[in-house]
Amino acid sequence: MEESNRNPCPFRIAEDCGAAFAMGILGSGIFQAVRGFRNAPSGLGRRLAGSCVELRSRAPLTGGSFAVWGATFSAIDCTLIYLRRKEDPWNSVISGAATGGILAARAGLASMASSALVGGVILALVEGMGIGVTRFSSAVYRPVSPVEREQIFREQQTQKGFSKVNPSPM
Repeated sequence: MEESNRNPCPFRIAEDCGAAFAMGILGSGIFQAVRGFRNAPSGLGRRLAGSCVELRSRAPLTGGSFAVWGATFSAIDCTLIYLRRKEDPWNSVISGAATGGILAARAGLASMASSALVGGVILALVEGMGIGVTRFSSAVYRPVSPVEREQIFREQQTQKGFSKVNPSPM
């Protein structure tokens, strides 16, 4: 499953890091703005000011955390593509597990193992859903010959209880 619209590997790391940073900033920005608005003293001006303060102080931290995760994941993914000489879903699953383990290494071996397990499982679920959607959509868009289309039409008509197919009035 090669993605033709992706940049080659060295440039992919910077692209994924930037995309993860943007995702972290936007998601955290919305969350922190609402949180600051709700926790501020009463009055619209104070609530808006509290929203802005919370947004400016917390959103960049979350965006930076997302960027580190994206860069680490992408670097491991590119390394696996280079070592295995193929790009498949296993690279993403292994990269997710390794990223979870590496980023939790400071917390100890137990935390590292559990984070690696969670990262691998989450990426396995994401890749599995992608494969399932691809298989389902490829069956929907499979080309059908006119003869096969006529057979399918006749089978549907007999299942509905029509014995004859009425000709068109033209």
